[in-house]
Amino acid sequence: MADTRTKPLAKTEEKSVAPFERWRPFENLRAEIDRAFHEFGPTTFGRMPAAFSRELPALDVVESEKSFEVSAELPGVDATNVDVTLADGILTIKGEKTETKEEKEKNYYLSERRYGSFRRSLELPRGIDSEKIEANFLNGVLKIVLPKTAESQEKDRKITIKTA
Repeated sequence: MADTRTKPLAKTEEKSVAPFERWRPFENLRAEIDRAFHEFGPTTFGRMPAAFSRELPALDVVESEKSFEVSAELPGVDATNVDVTLADGILTIKGEKTETKEEKEKNYYLSERRYGSFRRSLELPRGIDSEKIEANFLNGVLKIVLPKTAESQEKDRKITIKTA
């Protein structure tokens, strides 16, 4: 009878790994790119750099006694490329910016095109008179006046504060 204590119970094979399976340059590159986007993400100086994101227009909303006024900065956007809609209490501003640059010189020809679209939506409070909404566009600034209904203007009342 053979001595089984000196022989292994199961034969093990060492698997050889091809060199390209050990060296993963694209995984390292992706990790570096992910790190760069994380470091220069939205938390850097409060906003994401333009190179990494599509810029959304800055909005200001001001409430007065009789209306709300929404102002949107849209530099470089033509008024014909802006749409303002109101549906189910949601005000939507959308548009598209296109820019073309072309230079022809003796030694070179340069042609660049930039484009991008944006869309901002705001839920409006109750009491907006949707029939009287006005929008004006001047010098790259869109102003939308949202008048309040007479009923919503009357609902507001000042509450006196008593001191104990």
